Amino acid sequence: MKRSEFLKTLSAVGAAGAAGVGGLGAVAGAASFVGRAGGCALVPTEIAGPFPLDLSENVFFFRQDISEDRVGIPMRLRMRIVGSEDCQPLQNVRVNIWLCDNQGNYSGYGSEVDLTYLRGYQITDADGTVEFLSIFPGFYPGRVVHVHFQVFVSSQYAVVSQFTWNHEQAVALQTEHADLYPDGPDPMTPESDMSFNDGYALQTATLYWSPEEGGESGEYASFLEVAVDASTLDGVGHLEREAGKRFSLGQNFPNPFKGSTRIPFRLLVPGEVSIELWSLDGKLLEQFDLGSFASGAYEHAISVDANCIAQLKVKAEGRVFCDFIHMTHG
Repeated sequence: MKRSEFLKTLSAVGAAGAAGVGGLGAVAGAASFVGRAGGCALVPTEIAGPFPLDLSENVFFFRQDISEDRVGIPMRLRMRIVGSEDCQPLQNVRVNIWLCDNQGNYSGYGSEVDLTYLRGYQITDADGTVEFLSIFPGFYPGRVVHVHFQVFVSSQYAVVSQFTWNHEQAVALQTEHADLYPDGPDPMTPESDMSFNDGYALQTATLYWSPEEGGESGEYASFLEVAVDASTLDGVGHLEREAGKRFSLGQNFPNPFKGSTRIPFRLLVPGEVSIELWSLDGKLLEQFDLGSFASGAYEHAISVDANCIAQLKVKAEGRVFCDFIHMTHG
């Protein structure tokens, strides 16, 4: 099947995204939830499944490119996290994803023990967005093609769910690239998958071809907007409460920024302060040991030319406390 024939299979939502061919901005409106005047519908909570390796404490999994050596159709997976009450984007929340490879295998289990492919996490930017470089997954018996995700609103509250795509699109994509999917196209439908037995309208991502991305050849991309309960953001988790007794970290300003920006923080107790800048690929870019500070409000100027994560570390009362922000360059 030719790519032009694949595009003909787009549903109404998918077609709106394909018509824009301009990337995320062109499809965001089409993929958004209905009922914005009264808030956004919460994404259904699902079981994590049998394969949710813990990504919480492993810095290795902080990366955008999760494909490693897996064979399959290259795909950019984008998600936008918003609050269910006002539909506004949620910045600085962590999103984990994990999915199977083109033959239905998950890293870390069975013959794949000690492997790490197709797992990772990112921190949402100023628009509430994360993106991963991945492949389009295969399937395994009893499950339609899908991606698992977990949104950590705080260290105590997280939403676990999953998403799929329009079935005709998924079949067309795998049929077009039959050499990459030896088990053939997905034989199941979301309706027959018991994991989606409560419906999947809020868990169907837009699938589209973007000729303006991925270099000269373009690329396939996927987009899903997810609404979570943002009322759990403040002071819920133990880690937030403990750090909040010692310091607070503000969002850099301006944000988005070009070239330079300032990071505000307030110490409630005296402490030793350092700031780390991490690339979205999980590489430590710079570390600034700022020294000892008395209680009070401070700012630190940063010059950087890319999106990055800034982590503030405060050593106080014999312990190290941390918090982070996503700084959006643009």
